[in-house]
Amino acid sequence: MRGLGLHTVCEEANCPNIGECWHHGTATFMILGSTCTRSCGYCNVMHGAPQPPDENEPVKVASAIHALELSYVVVTSVDRDDLADFGVLIPDFQGDEAALRIVLAACPDVLNHNIETVPRLYRIARPGGRYPRALDVLRRSRDIAPDIATKSGLMVGLGEEWDEVVQTLRDLRAAGVAIVTIGQYLRPSLANLPMVRYYTPSEFAELKRIGLELGFGHVESGPLVRSSYHAHEQTESYERSAGL
Repeated sequence: MRGLGLHTVCEEANCPNIGECWHHGTATFMILGSTCTRSCGYCNVMHGAPQPPDENEPVKVASAIHALELSYVVVTSVDRDDLADFGVLIPDFQGDEAALRIVLAACPDVLNHNIETVPRLYRIARPGGRYPRALDVLRRSRDIAPDIATKSGLMVGLGEEWDEVVQTLRDLRAAGVAIVTIGQYLRPSLANLPMVRYYTPSEFAELKRIGLELGFGHVESGPLVRSSYHAHEQTESYERSAGL
């Protein structure tokens, strides 16, 4: 990883599950550098003016996957609003359907775009994003490529109300999302938004029950759950529930 100059969101975002996931042969590569053009209040990834993309990065990622003998790989990226195609993997593309079609044409096993939080908190948590636009990315993906499972995730503990979380789950399901992850927001540094409340294990269990009742094929819900946590198992669970 170091020799190839690659980045992982596991490290850049200080994910608490890095040891477990890497031990099981899964990793999340973060392409297009380590600097994001947006400044989300909850995120530990550095923001600012990014460097130009590395044209050899796809080959480097493939080489790392082969060398590390990874069994399942998640590919994500920083937001690159400075690029014509917005970096492709996979922000909200500012609503650009052509960029979404590029991703879907590559036939990923799963297309993930995290909703992250409830609509009311977008202004402080995701000032560069829009809740309806995020939902639209997921809805359009299902319309364009119905055979590709869509996935999204949200954090709890930023100050949302319980009913707002449930409504967000309803919105995601109405957009055709098949897999959802729900995790506890943990403040990565004093520069990030404070954590308002810590959810109990029983509350996470109840959110999982509600999600399954709404019709999601798989719900991963727990304090340390992140979008790529147990990603391989999530996909397999969804495929079993869908009879694929």
